[in-house]
Amino acid sequence: MTILLVTAPAGREGDAILELEWALGKVRVRGTDWRGVLLAETPLSKKEAIGRLKNFETQAIQRVVPLDLIVPARREEIEKAVLEVAKRIDGTFAVRAKVRGNKRMSQRELEIGLGSLIVEAFGLKVNLSDPDYTVAVEVLGKKAGIGLVGRGELLRFEVVE
Repeated sequence: MTILLVTAPAGREGDAILELEWALGKVRVRGTDWRGVLLAETPLSKKEAIGRLKNFETQAIQRVVPLDLIVPARREEIEKAVLEVAKRIDGTFAVRAKVRGNKRMSQRELEIGLGSLIVEAFGLKVNLSDPDYTVAVEVLGKKAGIGLVGRGELLRFEVVE
C-alpha cells in the first residue's frame, strides 16, 4: 500500500482526483481540511505509482509526495517515525517539512531538530542542495505524514491555472 500526498490548485481537486484515477487505476483519494491537498492510497508499489505519474500528462496535479507512515502530529511521534524511515538512508539526506493547521509546530524547527536527530542516531551527512534522500514531513493538523523520498521520487508539475 502506497500513500501519496498530492497537491493541486485550490478548486481543481476534482480534476486531480480524476487524473490520479486515470494514472494509477486502483486508488482511493480523500480530501483534507486544506484546499488543494489530497491523500491518495494505492495498492501499487511506490516505484510503480511514481513511474506511472511521472509519465502522465497532468493538468491539475502539482506535487506528489510519497509517504511511508501517518502518525499523530506530536513531536515525539514524529521523531519516532522519522528515525524509523531514516534507518533506510544510505547516502546524504535533507529534512523538508510542511506544516498546515498546527500553530505549535514550526517548519524550520522541525527540519533542524529532526535533521540533528538523524545525524546523532545514524551519523549520516546532511546535503541541503542535492541530497540522495529527503525525509518529508507533511503536517496536516492533528496528523503528520512521514516519507523517505529518494532522488527523483518527489514529483513537481507545472500547472497552468
